[in-house]
Amino acid sequence: MLRQIISQAKKHPSLIPLFIFIEAGGTGATLYVLRLALFNPDVSWDRKSNPEPWNKLGPNDQYKFYSVNVDYSKLKKEGPDF
Repeated sequence: MLRQIISQAKKHPSLIPLFIFIEAGGTGATLYVLRLALFNPDVSWDRKSNPEPWNKLGPNDQYKFYSVNVDYSKLKKEGPDF
């Protein structure tokens, strides 16, 4: 497969940016899925020692990838402990 891509790139050099952007998109998608699987509070890999990981988040923990208007360091808890 890699040999075929290299041969196509040698025959048609205008395809090189296409290959670069496809690879960058695949790498970015893979890294984002890994981030969701490892750091998202909705995912529980160890149900015996940590069955509800979302309850251990504080009000100032940022779990979103990007937040436009919210400064998580200044938030205060408004609900009860469970």
